Formats: sequence, C-alpha cells, structure tokens
Amino acid sequence: MQRIIDIKNGVTRMPEWRMAQPVDFELLDGENIAITGPNGGGKSMFVDIITGKHPLLGDCIKYDFAPSTKEYISDNIKYVCFKDTYGGDNDSTYYLQQRWNQTEIDPETATVGSRLEAAYQAAGDDTEERRHLQQHIYELFGLEPLLDKYVILLSSGELRKLVIASSIFSQPRLLIIDNPYIGLDKEAREQLTNLLQILSTEHGIQIMLVVNRTKDIPEFVSHVVEVSGMTVGRKMTRSEYMAQQQPDCAPANIPDNWRQMIEELPYKEEEYNAQRVVDMHKVCIRYGERTILKDLDWQVMNGEYWALTGRNGSGKSTLLSLVCADNPQSYACDITLFDKTRGSGESIWDIKKHIGYVSPEMHRAFRSNVTVERIVASGFSNAVSLYVKPDPQNHETCLKWMSIFGIEQLADKSFLKLSSGEQRLVLLARAMVKDPELLILDEPLHGLDEPNRRHVKQVIEAFCQRKGKTLIMVTHYEDELPACINHKKILYKNK
Repeated sequence: MQRIIDIKNGVTRMPEWRMAQPVDFELLDGENIAITGPNGGGKSMFVDIITGKHPLLGDCIKYDFAPSTKEYISDNIKYVCFKDTYGGDNDSTYYLQQRWNQTEIDPETATVGSRLEAAYQAAGDDTEERRHLQQHIYELFGLEPLLDKYVILLSSGELRKLVIASSIFSQPRLLIIDNPYIGLDKEAREQLTNLLQILSTEHGIQIMLVVNRTKDIPEFVSHVVEVSGMTVGRKMTRSEYMAQQQPDCAPANIPDNWRQMIEELPYKEEEYNAQRVVDMHKVCIRYGERTILKDLDWQVMNGEYWALTGRNGSGKSTLLSLVCADNPQSYACDITLFDKTRGSGESIWDIKKHIGYVSPEMHRAFRSNVTVERIVASGFSNAVSLYVKPDPQNHETCLKWMSIFGIEQLADKSFLKLSSGEQRLVLLARAMVKDPELLILDEPLHGLDEPNRRHVKQVIEAFCQRKGKTLIMVTHYEDELPACINHKKILYKNK
C-alpha cells in the first residue's frame, strides 16, 4: 500500500528541539489520523516534523503524494495551527482593542468573501470543478452569511472557519488541523465534521487532527497516534485506541494542598464593595451596517456566577469588551460598572483593576518573548504589554498561582516556546493573580487536555468561594461550566 509519509528512526537536527525517542511513523493512503496526548507532550513538535519545519538528520523521512503532481511539501500538506484561530503571527499591527475600535471602517478593508476569493485564486486555476468545490465548502460550513463581513470584526469561531476554508481551496493531499473544534459552536462543529468527512471520501484529501480529548476524535478517523512525554507512540486503529482508554489521571505537578493555597491568599481591602458589577440598559452596538447587540438589558450583581452563551457571531465577545472597558462605543450606552456610570470620570484602568480576564483575543495579543513569570506578573498592572520583574511580595503570589495551575516549573521559560495548552494555563494564572472581584473567562479551557480541564474547573470553583467574587464565563461546551454557575445569559444573532 502507498506510504504517503514514511519516517524511520527520525531524529531532529536541532539537539534542543528533539523528541525523547527517535520517531517512527507511516501514513498510508486512505488513512485519517488523530494525534492525541497531554499538554506539553510533544504533539506540535511531531506535526512540525511531519511538515518539515523541524528537519530530520539524514534521509529518514520520505514522501509520496501521488497522484498529486505538486512539487513542494508545503503545497501537499496544509497545516492550520492553534494560533491561526487568532489570526497568526504575521499580523504585526494587531492589538487587543483593535476589533472594538472599528467604528469607522475603510471600504477597502478585507471582507470574508474577498479573503476567501484571494485564497481560491492563489491556490490554482479557475475551473468549473474548483468553483463547484468552493461553493460546496461555503454551503457545508455555513460561510455564505459571512461573505460580506469585515475580517477584523469576526469572532474567534468565525475566524476559525475562514482559515480552515482558505486551506481547503488548494486541495492538499494532507490537511492537518490543530484543535479543530475550538471556538466553534455545536452547529459549526457538526458542519466541520461533515465537511472533513466529505473532503476525505469525495476529494481524496486525507485528514490529520491534533486533539486534546478523546471525545473530540470524530468517527471518520481511522487511526490514532498518542504523543506523550515527547515520545511518539505506535499508530493504532480508532477502535483499538478507544477500547484501551482509562479514566484520565490528575494533571501533573499539582500540589495536594492547592485548595488551601487559594483559601490562604490574603483578601484585598477595597475602598468599596460594588453591588452592581454590571448594569446595562437598552445597549446597542453597531459596526457599519451590522447590528451586533440590540436593546440589550443585563444586570450582574456581586456574588453571581454567570454562563454567557450563544452562536458564533452572536456578540458574546463584543458584550465582554463593554464590561472590560475595551470598546469605545460604551460611552454612548447606558452602562454601569462596579456601581459607577460609564463616562462619569473613571478611567479604563479604574475599571480593569477589578477584573481578571482571559479570552481568545487576549491570547492572540501575547506575542512577546518574555518569561512565564513576567506574563503572570503583568496581571497586577492590567496591561498586556507591560512586563516587569515583580517585587518580592508579588513574586511569591505569582509562584503560588503558577503552582496551583501546575506550571511553576515553567516560570523561567519563554511564553512563546510553550504549547498552546501551557500558554492558556499561564494566562489563567495571570487572570487570577491580583485576586479580582470580577473574573471573566471567555473560552478558558481552549487547548487543554482532559485532566487540566477538570482541574481548571475546580480552581474556578474554589476561587469563586472567596469573598465578594463574581464570575462571567463563555463556553460552547455545557460540560465545561463549573458547578457554581447559577445564572445564564443567551445571546442571539441579529438578523
């Protein structure tokens, strides 16, 4: 049988970036693979070996992409990685509030339709067959309603759809997607699964998915490879892998007394204890011809724990941008935060000092090559780009929160060299390090393996038991919500 990829005793050329054991792997014609394993286990490095980003010593990797006649590996293998959810590394002008500051949009700004058309044109000749595939992708992935929407205004889930569709137009021999379902609502996840299955069965595109949870392995996957401890395991059939799964163990490096560590953290003596954390009346937010929020009323009182839900593009992140004082349109709205009316003289920093926040947009904004501890310590200053060495007291608090999340051993490592799951744990520690009154978690479990998901849920619950805490959490998975949730707000798309 044809070997699309054949790796024998593979060792990378860079000693500091090597797997713990030489890599042996083969991808046969017709196989669809799921790569699974714990956070920091080596999944991303394994994919980098497959795509040629981490070259191997000698001639230990061979490719046979027939019947494709494309010359380069990069033309035959397309890789949609985790950072693509947030726009990738090439957007050097991106800043955290950029999406919310687009009140006056240049007509030349790229739309979803123009970006997809450019990707289509760049990928090959304009033929009737390819146009049919393009339209089929639009229909299967629910892209048609987005075609006239400016890219800068896309939610993280909508951006995910755009990036995946753009990669498909070139009809690669192998399509690799890292964490394919993150940021997608239930309907979009079903659309993506259906789309990938059709690409595999009808268009000869083999699929490789990098997943952190067994439940994210779709049925069209034929084989599973587990990567753990920087070691690539043997390829096994999906049924064989599922049969041998055991309940996930607790995440590593977590101290037994982590709950006690949270309880013993000192309480801040605030000047006031706000009762109306969020109070909005008839709030409307528009961008160009699109209405994102219309006549929205919402009140969040001190000590309440809210789940904020809704389809991709329903306005969840826009609503949170109003709460976090990142959206300039808030000054034209009837909004009270922490018992103070917006526009009454308070600065955005007066608001942010009460808030701990994690979101896809925030994850995208952290691109500085600084240590993990300095990222965590930046939570004290409320600024994304202010990285200073913490004073002794804050240093101790940073170490405690890193220990609670099991990442204390990463304190001196570069944030950009961590896996996406490890980065998310760092940002969670950053959100809680100043003991905020309001904790806002927008898709906080993105990229986490099952043990870390369970642990983070428990940490959230323990944090909310502290005096005067309020929680707003966004997720598309009901089972990700902590047990303390006692209120729910559902947003619906405006027509």
